[in-house]
Amino acid sequence: MLSVHSLLGVRSLCAVLRSADAYISADEWRTVLAPRKVTFIKRHKGVIPIPIGGSVKGSTLAYGDWGLRIKGDGVRLSAKQLTSAEEVIKRKIKVVKGAKVYLRVFPDIPVCIKGNETRMGKGKGTFEFWATRVPTGRVIFEIGGTPIREELARDALRQAGNKLPTIMEFIDRKAPPRLGSSLLTSEAEEGSDATSSPTSS
Repeated sequence: MLSVHSLLGVRSLCAVLRSADAYISADEWRTVLAPRKVTFIKRHKGVIPIPIGGSVKGSTLAYGDWGLRIKGDGVRLSAKQLTSAEEVIKRKIKVVKGAKVYLRVFPDIPVCIKGNETRMGKGKGTFEFWATRVPTGRVIFEIGGTPIREELARDALRQAGNKLPTIMEFIDRKAPPRLGSSLLTSEAEEGSDATSSPTSS
């Protein structure tokens, strides 16, 4: 029979193994755009949010000096698409020491897919990938951390935008916020534009 000391040793060994497994899994999750813990692995499909309440949150830069914003229709972006676009940016700006890439959205919505020509019923499909629903005007990527030339930032974000399934636009710190398909300019700018424009006689 096992003694008390041997039982304590087995329990401590199991605790160490569990902590090691958790540590390894945490390292693995660092390279994958996915939530670490979810309550329900299957969720409703949902719809792309439409900013009809007048909120412009997330449509301007918050961390970097240059950014990539959605100009076309809202879209559902998968973790694979975001990862490939982020890798393109990192590969392009790695020549600048201290440059950072900021991802403003995170894929936390599980997408389940059923096979083709499958009969109705028998429950929801199996989990396939993680995704996020992004509306029009939301900033996806930002570049900052150190001064970067506009030509380099524009080229890097252009290549990243080609990896995403919607129309993107390049913005800077002076870019006005976007509410849907319209840009919100301040009244001072509108007044200056009116005074600078020639009047018709």
